[in-house]
Amino acid sequence: MKYVLLGKQSAEWLGKHEQRNRLARAKAKELGIKIQSVLYTQGQYDFVDVVEAPSPEAMLGFSVWYASQGFGSFQSMPAFDGKTMAAASKQD
Repeated sequence: MKYVLLGKQSAEWLGKHEQRNRLARAKAKELGIKIQSVLYTQGQYDFVDVVEAPSPEAMLGFSVWYASQGFGSFQSMPAFDGKTMAAASKQD
């Protein structure tokens, strides 16, 4: 399942980007989460990631771990491709 993550970094970790990134990628890999893209943004969110997770539980585990490290927080949203949306829209 793909997810879009909209995140905020904590002020404490803003200057430690490489270390936070390395730790987060290692934990994601441990949970079977594949990071497909990472974009840094300005405005309400600091980053937008697209990931593929083996289960909602893996995504939840990563979210809890990320926050518990003090890195910040993110909102995870399931993401669907066009084929899945077309199939769902044909259902009564």
